[in-house]
Amino acid sequence: MDNKNNTISSITYDLIKKDIIFGKLKPSSKLKLDNLKNNYKASLSTIRETLNRLASEGFVQAEEQRGFFVNSFSKNDLIEISNLRVLLECHAIKLSIDRGDTNWEGNLVASHHKLHLLEKEMQKNYKNNREEWKKYDWEFHLALVSNCGSNNLLNLHSILYDKSIRYQMAVAEYRGKSAEEEHKKIFESALNRNSKEAAETLQVHILNGLEHTLKIFNN
Repeated sequence: MDNKNNTISSITYDLIKKDIIFGKLKPSSKLKLDNLKNNYKASLSTIRETLNRLASEGFVQAEEQRGFFVNSFSKNDLIEISNLRVLLECHAIKLSIDRGDTNWEGNLVASHHKLHLLEKEMQKNYKNNREEWKKYDWEFHLALVSNCGSNNLLNLHSILYDKSIRYQMAVAEYRGKSAEEEHKKIFESALNRNSKEAAETLQVHILNGLEHTLKIFNN
């Protein structure tokens, strides 16, 4: 029974988090427990547990007497998330490359290949491929740092990545060729075991993504 409950909790968490990231649950919107219970087919205790977990990760805000709300968008928050990604991800990629073995290399090659193929499609049809792109982009960024040897670093990286992507999903257009070329350069540097160049290009990639995503605050 415990395993079943854990599975339901995990599925509910993934679904609500996904709907926050892709904007189905809008920034600043109130999360009504009864509505969530019906929409996600979960018990009230599971919904509360999920929202408290998302609040601890910074996707949801818990306000005393008022309930739960989706975290609002903030320019300063986006800039801080991007700067933290630079610090953590660039450190992790250096560790990962230095420790890299054939299994890590094989995983990296496979993840970049899938992302590269999808990026060609993204230039034709961004909106219909957003969820698939998020999946493959995440797999590539994870593959880059997966061999860093620190679970704490990987857990923090995962949360920051999802927070960053939530902002990116609010931008109407795909960054396109420049992002594709940055991915290719990071990939080649990592394969060549050039950790300095890989980290430098990754920093440029994250900050270029920040500049692109800041467009949502220009209206």
